[in-house]
Amino acid sequence: MAETGKRATARAHSNIAFVKYWGNRDRRLRLPANSSISMNLSSLHTTTTVEWRDQFTQDNLTINGSAAAEGARRRVQNHLDALRARFEIDAFARVDSQNNFPMGTGIASSASAFAALTLAAVSALGVQIPEHEMSRLARLGSGSAARSIPAGFVEWHAGDSHEASFAESFAAARHWDLVDVIAIVSREHKRVGSSAGHETAASSIFQSARTATAPERIRSAKSAILRRDFERFASVVEQDSNLMHAVMMTSAPPLFYWAPLSLRIMQAVRRWRQEEGLEVCYTLDAGPNVHCICRAGAADAVANRLRGLSQGLAIASSPVGPGAYILPAV
Repeated sequence: MAETGKRATARAHSNIAFVKYWGNRDRRLRLPANSSISMNLSSLHTTTTVEWRDQFTQDNLTINGSAAAEGARRRVQNHLDALRARFEIDAFARVDSQNNFPMGTGIASSASAFAALTLAAVSALGVQIPEHEMSRLARLGSGSAARSIPAGFVEWHAGDSHEASFAESFAAARHWDLVDVIAIVSREHKRVGSSAGHETAASSIFQSARTATAPERIRSAKSAILRRDFERFASVVEQDSNLMHAVMMTSAPPLFYWAPLSLRIMQAVRRWRQEEGLEVCYTLDAGPNVHCICRAGAADAVANRLRGLSQGLAIASSPVGPGAYILPAV
């Protein structure tokens, strides 16, 4: 039986997808149109505290120390409603969330946010559930949050039901020393969020081809990671990123997330790898920021080359990270 009157603090990490999630087969359950592969990012995280109390009269949400906008509060409230139904409670919650990286810019802030929210909320109820179920519950708040629950390199199984759609680790964080060097082209909150974009994906004539061929890219990416085969890995990752953005650009209405600098970086990354032998590849989520995936030994060189492309370009860097976890009480 779940208990109220307790609080818990959880931390979850952003993740970067190598085979992307774009489009839902079931909007309510956030069942994805295809399975996906990702890695967690150790340096980018959300820390969330949840307190349940019978005395509260509504859910309250603060983000980075300020009261959240109504849209964000409603989205969190809807997720808490799902948890209330699952654990058969009526209490409201106070939620405080802190991010250490820009939100809404294509760095998967909703993934870490809803993974941390789910783990903190469930833990504050004093119940323990398997990781697979925690991943399923996080998915209801944000699809990619399912991938931020397990550690390291992760596969999210699309599934055809709530029970079948969850993420699990297939390699530990220490398996391969990959680093995500992120060129932060823009810190502005994107005008069209991922949730809205998922709804228009099926309007692109390329979406059916992208999802039909996704299983082969899953197999290829997973094999490349397990074998530490960077050349094969780079080929799959860049192709999948381009396919997702082709769908975005041909949806109705079209979504153009790339900025001119994004394209310059993508072209430069391919040149560095193909002509100079630098082990680096690019991928972009739903935003203009470019994730440059490389081996740890190449991270400084990649960051320096990125700065040479644009004066004042901000860079964030992260190795592979752990799964979501509870922080000690203070």
